[in-house]
Amino acid sequence: MVETGAAFGRFQIFTLKHMEYILAAKMRCRKLYIGITHADIVSFAATSSLDRHGVTKKDNPLTYLERHEMIQGALLDFGVRRKEFDIIPFPVTQPDLIQQYAPRDATYYLSICREWDEEKAQAVQRQGLKTEILWQRLGEDCGPTGYDVRKMVAENRDWFQYVPKTVSDYIRSRGIDQRIRELERLYSNPEWKNQKPRERERPAEQ
Repeated sequence: MVETGAAFGRFQIFTLKHMEYILAAKMRCRKLYIGITHADIVSFAATSSLDRHGVTKKDNPLTYLERHEMIQGALLDFGVRRKEFDIIPFPVTQPDLIQQYAPRDATYYLSICREWDEEKAQAVQRQGLKTEILWQRLGEDCGPTGYDVRKMVAENRDWFQYVPKTVSDYIRSRGIDQRIRELERLYSNPEWKNQKPRERERPAEQ
């Protein structure tokens, strides 16, 4: 067991597969730093064509603070002691800034399920940071993703079984499920999708 570890993701929404990853990393270190990528999609915008879900509000409905609270509540409920983890911003889209937020001496744990995961691993390694691949999986072995769960929420399908109970409670109590449905309807509007980004921000004429 090493002293310090780090694991990271967008966590939009925090699923049981995310929990599996975080707990696997925590088992290998005394203190785990959990990095939230794309803290906001303007300041930490996607810079890779493989980062397909790091671009729109539809794919990033939860704020940084909401994700922080959601993850913290889930870990505490799973019995992880608060002093054994910290939650931090993690600028994976600007890897030269990673060490402004995360410890250099940590072991960075990764799970590989798609090309974007491989690119993130390479970005961390290029910073001279130590990495450890926890597993490489394909297809269904990756389990329902955050995208899959958001889609279930948007379509009013059963999604509760794929997330920790504290997460489903948090999502519903904050109205985030309704936010996801509203964003789905908005982005499904052909007229809205054809607008330029600046036009989307303009208030409607009175």
